[in-house]
Amino acid sequence: MDGLLVAEQSKKRKWIYPLIRKGKLYKWRSWVSYAYLILFFAGPFLRIKGQPLLMLNFMDRQFVILGQVFWPQDIFLFVLATLVFVVCVVLFTIAFGRIFCGWICPQTIFMEMVFRKIEEWVEGDANHRKKVDAGPWTREKALRKTAKHFLFVLVSFLIANTFLAYIIGSTSLLKIITEPVNLHLVGFISIWVFTIIFYLIYSQVRELVCTVFCPYGRLQGVFLDPDTLVVAYDDARGEPRGKLSRTADPLKVKGDCIDCGLCVAVCPTAIDIRHGTQMECVNCTACIDVCNDVMHKINKPLNLIGFYSENMIHKQQKPTFTGRMAGYSGIIVVLMTVLCYFIFSRGDMSIEVLRSAGMLYQEQKGGYISNIYNAEIINKSATGRDISINTDDPSIKIKYIQAPGKVTAGGSAKTVFFLMVPASHITSPKTDIKINLVYDKKVVQTVSTSFVGPISN
Repeated sequence: MDGLLVAEQSKKRKWIYPLIRKGKLYKWRSWVSYAYLILFFAGPFLRIKGQPLLMLNFMDRQFVILGQVFWPQDIFLFVLATLVFVVCVVLFTIAFGRIFCGWICPQTIFMEMVFRKIEEWVEGDANHRKKVDAGPWTREKALRKTAKHFLFVLVSFLIANTFLAYIIGSTSLLKIITEPVNLHLVGFISIWVFTIIFYLIYSQVRELVCTVFCPYGRLQGVFLDPDTLVVAYDDARGEPRGKLSRTADPLKVKGDCIDCGLCVAVCPTAIDIRHGTQMECVNCTACIDVCNDVMHKINKPLNLIGFYSENMIHKQQKPTFTGRMAGYSGIIVVLMTVLCYFIFSRGDMSIEVLRSAGMLYQEQKGGYISNIYNAEIINKSATGRDISINTDDPSIKIKYIQAPGKVTAGGSAKTVFFLMVPASHITSPKTDIKINLVYDKKVVQTVSTSFVGPISN
């Protein structure tokens, strides 16, 4: 049998067969999903200034985000970006609950907008699939199951290739595809490992990823408060629920909910939203669409199920921007400002210069005084570069003990050199001297260092 396995109180598992009902919110969610899918599959092949849109190459320790190349030396930027992301998730959850899971999460988008649609196209709607799965095996059933799983493997293969391209880059992926397998055995095996993982997730595990394995659902219980907007059932309006009946007692007060059960039938995690906010709810809004369709047919106001906070339902309050939300928003603004400053002020190359500790000045021929220095040069660009160093004062000479030479992409080079200053220019025991890092006849960074020498008479 196919579909999601869920644990019941009896400890048995059964497949879930969620109905697909298309409403206004479903159409909006579809457009979001289509945009995401186009960006996902095109992302590895898009270039900004010759660099990928996104690449996280952990093997070569090279990371490209929006065309900007980052190396392990930029680890503090990743830490800062992670903090921004975490705080944004917290704020988003405080304000809108788990809507990220239903609208933006890749797991939900691929499951509901790709694999679920393939399943319905090949095997029919949920009610038909449930009936066929409960019946005996027939030739038609076997053919449809085979066709469905073949398409599942094919889509999983495409996802695996794209996923790998985000790690090793589209150029390397094309080599794996076009060149003999024995030249790229690790890459070939990786593609099929990812294919099997994605196939098992979307054909067997399914929403268990959201309800069991993903920690975000459990964390939302900590973040939610009475002012959080979530997909909720307006029990003040809907209760007491009851079936429509022409013979019902007109004096008996009933709520707007007619207990049709469609909100449960369309739920991809098989929960009853009428029981309140639950961890398994991914805020996919399927129950809102189907309930609005029912309310329209029985001439009742829409949004019996809608985006509500607890205070909106029980205290008739309007949505409010709370102090808690304001506090997190302020933190995000500060962190984003700091992150943007470091990113935009970040150069392709950097140099650190230190005078050798414990070394005194040396007297050189020609009336020069020298100090010995150690420097480390880091190349943060995507290409190797030949570099040199100099000073603003042409009378100051640099004599290499170890020349820097060419610095590889994402690499570093160390250099040791004498800084030689004319004795007549020294007027104090310590003098500040500016040293320039030069690439392609351009100064890319200037640093200051201290020079120790005797006082000239």
